[in-house]
Amino acid sequence: MIELKIGTIGSGPIVHSVMAAFVATEGIRYEAVYSRSEKAGQELADAFGVQKVYTQLDDLLDDPEVNFIYIASPNSLHYSQAKMALEHGKSVICEKPLTPEKHLAEDLVQLARAKQLFLIDAVPTAYLPNFQRIRDQLPKIGKVKLVLCNYSQYSSRYDLLLAGETPNIFSLDYAAGSLLDINFYNVYFTVALFGKPDDAIYYPNRFEGKIDTSGIMILTYDGFVSSCAGAKDTWGVNFAQIEGENGFIYVKDGSNGIVEVRVVTKTTDETFNEQPVANRFFYEALALPKLVNAGADAFASRQNTTLDVIEVMETARKKAGIYFTGEEKP
Repeated sequence: MIELKIGTIGSGPIVHSVMAAFVATEGIRYEAVYSRSEKAGQELADAFGVQKVYTQLDDLLDDPEVNFIYIASPNSLHYSQAKMALEHGKSVICEKPLTPEKHLAEDLVQLARAKQLFLIDAVPTAYLPNFQRIRDQLPKIGKVKLVLCNYSQYSSRYDLLLAGETPNIFSLDYAAGSLLDINFYNVYFTVALFGKPDDAIYYPNRFEGKIDTSGIMILTYDGFVSSCAGAKDTWGVNFAQIEGENGFIYVKDGSNGIVEVRVVTKTTDETFNEQPVANRFFYEALALPKLVNAGADAFASRQNTTLDVIEVMETARKKAGIYFTGEEKP
């Protein structure tokens, strides 16, 4: 039985939410904290009763008691930190996006496989019971014609951007922006259900011609279209809706949490919710020990989905003229 003994990179709110689910799960132990800020690292450790706090990444990666590294740093650091962890013999659980560019993600996948280690994209969507319910219910609505997704969440850091500052989440230096942050869930939702689209175009709202603060991704498939809207500069009703010739599936609160699924046809109207625990990371935590003990092949299909999502987003982003610091322009 493999126990996940986790060391975390990062100390932001997402780490608190994820670890709250992980520490309550049999087969997972929170072993160590890494943060460049000793104060922030100690506060995180104190919140979860963790005894080890590192301010040097090599010290965390050299800890023999840690076998999994959970990465929740800015997007631009994911590749280098994941590669370092794998090279130190540690398996990796990484927050989305795994990397901003597909070739970097492929490099990590190949390295993990060569070293017989786990490389896990921490997107909770695929682990949610309600997501599987959507898969099961799709045949009821007939041939799909439209997919509509909206995820809008006004960011307090947008106010800082308007005030002349450049928070990490709105910085090209950190491979950030609305598409790779909030709209990622919509694109992942669509690609995980229907596969890689034939084409993808991104229409961003860009702050001063630079970073995208909101935008709409259009994914075209054979016979239907998906519209993925994501915004960090507005707020609205979050939802996803899949419309077919015989009915529709409505997802309450959208692609991020999938808190309830309503399936409506010409003769039926049913509502499903198989997620009694509100913390969506609970279901990821519940699944990970089982999947890890089933072997690395249990994550192969998820890795393929991740690579497809990264490719779709990278291609559309660059066609829209958004290049992160260090990326080559044509």
